[in-house]
Amino acid sequence: MAHHFSLTKFFLHQKGGQPDKDGMGFSFYRSRIPFSGWDLSIEDLLKAVRSRLDGLTSAEAANRLQEEGYNSILPPTRNKGLILFLAQLKSPLILLLLFAALVSLFLGGHSDAVIIFIIIFASAFLGYFQERGAINALEQMLAAIAVKAEVWRDGVEKEVPIEEIVPGDVVTLKGGDLVPADCILLETQGLFVDEASLTGESFPVEKSSAAPPKETAILKRGNALWMSSAVVAGRCRALVVETARRTQFGQLADRVRFAPPETAFEIGVKRFGYLLMRITIALTVLIFVFNLILHRPFLESLLFAVALAVGLTPQLLPAIISVNLSHGVRKMAAKKVMVKRLPSIENFGQMDILCSDKTGTLTTGKIELADALGPDGTESKDAVRFAALNAKHAAFANPLDAAILKAIPVEEGWEKIGEAPYDFARKRLIVLLQKQGRFFAIAKGAISQILSICSEASLAGEKRVPLDEVRSQIDALVEKESSQGYRLLGVALSERKEIGEEKGFVFYGFLRFKDPLKKDSKETIEKMHEIGVHFKILTGDHHLAALNAAAPLQFTKDDLVVGEEIAKMAENELDQLVKKKRLFAEIDPAQKEKIILALRRCGHVVGFLGDGINDVAALNGADVGIAVEGGTDAAKEACDIVLLEKDLSVIVDGVKEGRATFANTLKYIYMAASANFGNMFSMAGVSLFLPFLPLLPKQVLLINLLTDLPEMAIATDRVDPERVQRPLKWNLKKIRSFMLVFGLISSLFDYATFGVLYWIFHAGESTFRSAWFLESVWSATLIVLAIRTRRISWRSRPGKLLSLAIIFVFLGTLLLPLTPLGGLFAISFISWPLLVVVLVIVVLYFASVEIAKRLFYSVFR
Repeated sequence: MAHHFSLTKFFLHQKGGQPDKDGMGFSFYRSRIPFSGWDLSIEDLLKAVRSRLDGLTSAEAANRLQEEGYNSILPPTRNKGLILFLAQLKSPLILLLLFAALVSLFLGGHSDAVIIFIIIFASAFLGYFQERGAINALEQMLAAIAVKAEVWRDGVEKEVPIEEIVPGDVVTLKGGDLVPADCILLETQGLFVDEASLTGESFPVEKSSAAPPKETAILKRGNALWMSSAVVAGRCRALVVETARRTQFGQLADRVRFAPPETAFEIGVKRFGYLLMRITIALTVLIFVFNLILHRPFLESLLFAVALAVGLTPQLLPAIISVNLSHGVRKMAAKKVMVKRLPSIENFGQMDILCSDKTGTLTTGKIELADALGPDGTESKDAVRFAALNAKHAAFANPLDAAILKAIPVEEGWEKIGEAPYDFARKRLIVLLQKQGRFFAIAKGAISQILSICSEASLAGEKRVPLDEVRSQIDALVEKESSQGYRLLGVALSERKEIGEEKGFVFYGFLRFKDPLKKDSKETIEKMHEIGVHFKILTGDHHLAALNAAAPLQFTKDDLVVGEEIAKMAENELDQLVKKKRLFAEIDPAQKEKIILALRRCGHVVGFLGDGINDVAALNGADVGIAVEGGTDAAKEACDIVLLEKDLSVIVDGVKEGRATFANTLKYIYMAASANFGNMFSMAGVSLFLPFLPLLPKQVLLINLLTDLPEMAIATDRVDPERVQRPLKWNLKKIRSFMLVFGLISSLFDYATFGVLYWIFHAGESTFRSAWFLESVWSATLIVLAIRTRRISWRSRPGKLLSLAIIFVFLGTLLLPLTPLGGLFAISFISWPLLVVVLVIVVLYFASVEIAKRLFYSVFR
């Protein structure tokens, strides 16, 4: 899921190096040695990697990027040139047909062999151009939401896509940023980094530019940053020394060979492919053997059997899926939903539960400081004063700090000495300040966590009392304020010269914050329920504040569960709980992930909307990770989909577009499977009884090419509104049944055509093939109108492009005998009476499919 980055290493040519491309004195070498200068001084390190404290020039960076390649541990994106075209021909059946055509060419069948080559390559070009367009569309979307880093180029800071970072770059990182490469720290300010993705360490690690002892293990070095880690708090400047697969994370990825888990849709397509492969092999072998038994020419029998197999196989399926998904990407982008990974569109369409925090989704996200109260409930100027000092000097600002600093002026003259940054276990932040020889540690955070380090409370008039004397009064006050919807933040102070052990603080009170509910939140939640998506709230807020905020949305106490209860539950108990509860409060990031995984174990397709570092685990754990454009880099990197607006209504629109994309993809599968199976079953059967082949191999391939044209337009087709009202699921049993039922109906009318041609019109080879060619193309083309909808066909308007494609193929097939192509494909114009009979058969077939469709969907709803 995650699109991590990679950095490569260059080394110094020690003996007589020639001036290099970037003009810094030495040459790059494609054969690299691992970087080993972790213990060098900053001066020697800069020399070793040929950089400066103010970074590289743009020209130097461009040359290194060309030499080293992009900073990504992923394989290169699929080639859009010759490789992509050749990929359209990789099917064993296509290769076998090409081989057979080559043999025919050398044995004298020049015209037929050339025509077969032309059709195969025309089909390949069709797939190539469609798939290349899909790749281009996705690349444009990814470029629009690319994660960027602050890099020093030409002596100034500028934003650069992290894939373009090169060894020697100097980067500036702050809280919420991803570490884009393996780096050595040049300078730090209260820096704490989450390295869980690489080391498994669950708590942030403090970092500094001081070099540790030389023998320190590489992953334990406090002056190094690793690709895939994330800055939790603080700021730093760092020198890039390794990129791409030469990073520690890149080497780990090479060993593990990690691949994103397949979506349910991808698994379904694979199983569908296996089903068709079994049917194709069986039919091909049987047809070939029976034709040999009937003493028909070996090469002609082989070409016919393989052409039938190619006709049965929807070889354009990969291109069709890519086109559908890329079309969905563009439509979703218009709805302000940007897709990072194509298959996630299908998961988005199948999503039936969305989990989210309440801040910025249900609420406005515009947090305002209301006031500050002391332990006794009176207004506390000290609490707000100390909170403002903490907020101003914290290394990593957050929305609560911004609200504090916006509301009140901050006392000047304080110098920051140290910091114990916020983490999701302690849920508090402590800064150590000094002014005129006095030292204070100011703590700010969750009420319960602040109270846990306090021994006293400060009341009005600077009176201090033991905390135990007023603890019950404080708890009652907290419960009262939380139940009114306020978000509370505790403040404590301790006079000391170092932070040391976190205890012995004095509780000064708490700040009250307002975050109003959005006016349209209730309406949006109702719309989500209408389309079959159930909404659950996962928040770290106090349970009473969360319940107050969710009350207008019909959330009650019966919907509520708190993190303390979840921590005590076994896995099976949690599985039962998550199905019943909708509001999860006072939970930590690990519990968010546990809840999501429990929902998935229960068979749900789960989406999670998050935008902070604390949401990364949940984003990775969800079927659909959804981040917001204004969120942290870490969240945007872990997600599948990025919202350009933090608004649930955007998700409603996106889900509908995802379902429409899924529905159109399924249309193609239903059409191709049933029509191809019916035609091939018909030809397989009749070829055993006719004294000649019912169609020439080149005619079989032409039918396949012509019927693919309308199906290629499916991506732009309209989808009936009721089809996007409920999550769509992949159902192989249903697809197999559809293929058999409608394929056999198709064959029934094919055999009726055979009977009319052979016994009533006594058609010879040319007339028989021409008439059946016409009937096959017309029936397969017009039936698209019936299969594309569950409604009666004329009550569902098809897309404009699909309609034009059907008209073009219908008329083109009728007029084909009048063109030079008619002669090339041995297709002649049939008599008017026979043409009318063929048209009647096609109309009766269409009517039969309409009746069968209603019966089929009464069984498979």
